[in-house]
Amino acid sequence: MKRLLLIGLFILGLGFALWSYQGLANQGTYNSIILDFREDIPTTTLEEKLETIATRYHVTPRLNSEFSEQDHIYIMDGDASTLQTLRKSNFKAVTEYIEPNYTYHTLFRPNDPDYSKQWNLQAINVETAWEDSTGEGVTVAVIDTGVSQVPDLKDTKFTQGYNFVSDQIEAQDDVGHGTHVAGTIAQSTNNNYGVAGIAHHAKIMPIKVLGQGGGGTVSDIAEGIRFAADHDADVINLSLGGSGSSQLMEEAVNYAYDKGVAVIAAAGNENRNSASYPARYPKVLSVSALDSGQNKAPYSNFGAGVDISAPGGGENGKILQHTIDPRTGEAVFAEYQGTSMAAPHVAGVAALIKAAGITEPEQVYDILQKSARPVEEDTLNHYGAGQLDATSAVKLALKGQITVKDFFRWLRDSGYLNPGFWIDGGVVALLPKLAMVIGSYLLAWLLRNYFPFAWSWTLSSGLVAGSCGLFFLQGFYIFDLPQAPFRVLGSSIPELGNALNGGTALNPLFASLLIPGVLIILLLGHPQWKWLAIGTALGVSSCLAVNAVISPEVWGLGEGILARGFLGVNALLCFALAKLVMKDETGVNLG
Repeated sequence: MKRLLLIGLFILGLGFALWSYQGLANQGTYNSIILDFREDIPTTTLEEKLETIATRYHVTPRLNSEFSEQDHIYIMDGDASTLQTLRKSNFKAVTEYIEPNYTYHTLFRPNDPDYSKQWNLQAINVETAWEDSTGEGVTVAVIDTGVSQVPDLKDTKFTQGYNFVSDQIEAQDDVGHGTHVAGTIAQSTNNNYGVAGIAHHAKIMPIKVLGQGGGGTVSDIAEGIRFAADHDADVINLSLGGSGSSQLMEEAVNYAYDKGVAVIAAAGNENRNSASYPARYPKVLSVSALDSGQNKAPYSNFGAGVDISAPGGGENGKILQHTIDPRTGEAVFAEYQGTSMAAPHVAGVAALIKAAGITEPEQVYDILQKSARPVEEDTLNHYGAGQLDATSAVKLALKGQITVKDFFRWLRDSGYLNPGFWIDGGVVALLPKLAMVIGSYLLAWLLRNYFPFAWSWTLSSGLVAGSCGLFFLQGFYIFDLPQAPFRVLGSSIPELGNALNGGTALNPLFASLLIPGVLIILLLGHPQWKWLAIGTALGVSSCLAVNAVISPEVWGLGEGILARGFLGVNALLCFALAKLVMKDETGVNLG
């Protein structure tokens, strides 16, 4: 029964990987090949090799640019078949590496047709932030003139708000200001319509405290803040302000802050050397405005109380969102400017941070300010901590965390749950990979006949890890250390690529007993996790044995009998180590 459960989990994982796999493009697409010839070869030899390639492949290699001549970096047209042939040829002796000339693309860009006009979203570097957070599960209260659900807010989620001007539930906008602000925060995005929003999967809580003239009382605003805090808002945006301090307002702000709500407010539009209220209160993050040139907008307040800056627009470029025409009530795309437009940029990024798992407003403020791009010589405090950077903020929020997306990405990319593991190298490489995988299970089955044990997910995970060449170490680097004579890590063993600096040879440190041995030493005392180490040892044994037969190339040992012996001996040592540890585990049932 347990064996069937493990098989079922494997099938589910493989199904997920195939479902999320979008073809070979995700593994890297290319139609040309990089040839990096060694700098120490004579010019005559280089010319001879280039001529040989041109004759043999009917393609003339070309310098990548005028700056490539010194490094001997040439590009030639070719596909995977050509790449494999080149790698097996005698050109290896005169090249540092031969690799695909992959095509890279921009990261996620929404398909909203007017997104290209939103210079402000690109100025805060939001596209890469969307890779990790879009505001899912976060509620942002827009305390303003109300919010009307215009067509480009159709897919945006709303939660119930309140109209404190008319004392009713419906909080429709009759000015256009609040709807514009809500759009910057969470405009429906990637919907083939209009423009985009920063935290487009966040919920909007519309709270109307400002009337048709754009004004509202301190008492209504303070009640709106308390209402938002009491109805599970995570972030409050206050694109409003005045010059008078109010104890009632400050108490409301403190109340929301103490309940875990991040409060973001506009610094004001008087070009004055101090922020307005409520932005001046200690527990509010105050936002000054930038124009499209990333300079202080002429109207923006600065100095005392300003904590951070964000795009607010100017005459050379305003902030475009979908809102209403206050004269007709009809939906329009309109460009506004002001610190009222800057604040929702910060509120949107605060929502991204909250969605990344940061709960306390103090931490949210700290992340926003630490991740901001600092501005040198800001003697008058035009920018506070600096200019808002969404990607840096989200990365700082996620530092040290493993997200659900990371977990499923790991499932897809790791070991033989990755379709690319089977596809890379074509049919020629498929059989050895199958041999590695099946071999690890055969070794475990063989030992089970001598030392009975129950199959467990930890053992199976180790077999996956080992037979796929220690994939869990793929991409792990120790930075700031010399990368020669070989990189510490860089690729899985069966893929045989980039394990060493500029070569395809196996790294002798990791094509050995080393990793399984370390894992067994570390995990031997744990009743369950030691089976992960045992499985890894058996998997690596299978992997090294197959490589000893089909591709015995080890850095420093060449491709001959020494390399075969090294891989074969280490395969036997891994197997013997697993056998030694399992000898004391007879009859243990791990469930």
